[in-house]
Amino acid sequence: MPHLTSTDIAGRIEDLYGAPLADLATHGQDLPPGMLSALLGLHHGLALAEQSIASNRDRLAQLVDGEGQISTHEVSHVLDCARRLAEAVAVRDVQATTGLAVLQSLGRVAVPEPSPPPAPALPAPPAVATNAAPSR
Repeated sequence: MPHLTSTDIAGRIEDLYGAPLADLATHGQDLPPGMLSALLGLHHGLALAEQSIASNRDRLAQLVDGEGQISTHEVSHVLDCARRLAEAVAVRDVQATTGLAVLQSLGRVAVPEPSPPPAPALPAPPAVATNAAPSR
């Protein structure tokens, strides 16, 4: 399964709701928790995991890019950075898989066309008097 990025998820959310993500986030703050807030939270978690992957990958590259041997002190930093990188990748994978599954289960609801205005009510027929005088 291909990995979706936070940008891919954002695009799919925008397609689903027909509005830019920033507008949806602003609009979502005014609504009770629901699908939109869940999708926005999922996107946010995925974006944070991607940032963590990038920063830990860069830090790990710095730690092992020395021209000499890695000291005992540096080994603990390398291991800690590798652990954090693995955790961020796991979070990213879970968020991306969940996001894809949820978004595939949803479809954009077509906006119903406005129904024609109701026909004006016809006036009621005049009432006929039932108290007629007896004929002679």
